[in-house]
Amino acid sequence: MKINEKNLCMFATTPPVDLEGWLNKRGEVNKSWQRRWFVLKGNLLFYFERKGDREPLGMIILEGCTVELAEEGEQYCFQIIFHGANNRTYYLSTESQGNMEQWMKALTCAGYDYMKLMVAELQRQLDEIEDGGKLSADDALENSPLPPPPKAPPRRQNPGFQHRPAMPPIEYATNAEF
Repeated sequence: MKINEKNLCMFATTPPVDLEGWLNKRGEVNKSWQRRWFVLKGNLLFYFERKGDREPLGMIILEGCTVELAEEGEQYCFQIIFHGANNRTYYLSTESQGNMEQWMKALTCAGYDYMKLMVAELQRQLDEIEDGGKLSADDALENSPLPPPPKAPPRRQNPGFQHRPAMPPIEYATNAEF
């Protein structure tokens, strides 16, 4: 397949997508945080200035990287760390713990090596089931040497947030009470 900028832009903006939404991204040179619309498709993570833009500002190929929590002062911050020649780290943050966990899991599972490992393990389990039923499908999943999907990172506490008791429910008068 011939890939050029036009084809890549078309791919980035057409459904289906694996995950999409607003994230804050810290710049590499200008260290300020900017809100960007991110679209994950396979092992490609595109980011746009606005939702609905036809041309991405950039693309991150999710190979040879790890996804980890980051301590960058932003709440719900995580990082995509590339090892080797690229040696780049992308800092991203979300607006909630659940959103951060969803993005971290999706990005961790998006790489080709992870998918290849999953397919090989599922094929091994299928072969065992077909070779005389030595293993039931449920047993195969339980006994899998495949690493489980990444666990949710620990919940962070916002030191500036103080829990306040809920307001009592408002009672409305009915016509019969007037």
